[in-house]
Amino acid sequence: MPYRNFAERTRIEYLNDLEDLVEFLEKSGINKVRKLELAHIERYLAELERRGFAGATRKRKTVTIRSFLKFLYNDRYIVTNLAKYVIPPFVDSKMPAYLTEAEYNRLRDACAGNVRDAAIIELLLQTGIRLSELTRLTIEDIEYAENGGFIRVVDGRGRKGRVLPLNTNACEALKAYLTGRPDIRSSNLFLNRFGEPFMARGIQKMVRKHMTEAGIMKGSVHSLRHTFGLYHVIKGTNLKTIKEILGHKDLRSTSVYLALAKILMSKELQQHAL
Repeated sequence: MPYRNFAERTRIEYLNDLEDLVEFLEKSGINKVRKLELAHIERYLAELERRGFAGATRKRKTVTIRSFLKFLYNDRYIVTNLAKYVIPPFVDSKMPAYLTEAEYNRLRDACAGNVRDAAIIELLLQTGIRLSELTRLTIEDIEYAENGGFIRVVDGRGRKGRVLPLNTNACEALKAYLTGRPDIRSSNLFLNRFGEPFMARGIQKMVRKHMTEAGIMKGSVHSLRHTFGLYHVIKGTNLKTIKEILGHKDLRSTSVYLALAKILMSKELQQHAL
């Protein structure tokens, strides 16, 4: 069966999923695909639930099985398209972690004594860029303009780029950092204390340190991205604009902030009931 354009990890998971299915079928006395029936697949899916697999894992395995069954049908190994009768389990989607207004302001205060850290935190809050995009930034990617500026970001694969507006808060934080930035030939925007590019692990450690100082027990670099998305929805920014800024391929990915905003507003109405 062709792998199409699967990533290596996906290929490994795909093979593992099929090997587990085949082993189950062989133990059930099914050793030829033409003997395969929907009831056998349903029993296997029930077995996965009995084993205690998480919903997301069972869903992935079900998608693998459907793909395999479709292949068998299209290549006439089986006469019935069983794939269309196999339904993936429902998986509750987890709401993204975000910082409250009080929390992100405490985070700002916690890193106020370090212009580099303050610039990174402000940039993450004001643009919602990914960690991988942040580490790729160079000095040349920043352009100042009247009442703000622009920054060019490239995705983690180094392929797609987009130009994002910078508000005055982000520009002022960046200017303060660049004023005292070591005069080193490296074009990377953010440097560590050794004058080397500030890499992802170091940035994660730095953000976690300041969050702890700010009394934020649960949070990460990605929480700042979710914070950007959530509060822009709450303040009325167009959902398509947020999608473009965050670099989402599908508007459905951005819509999670709309759902989260509704939950948050409902909680506030309960807490502040008259």
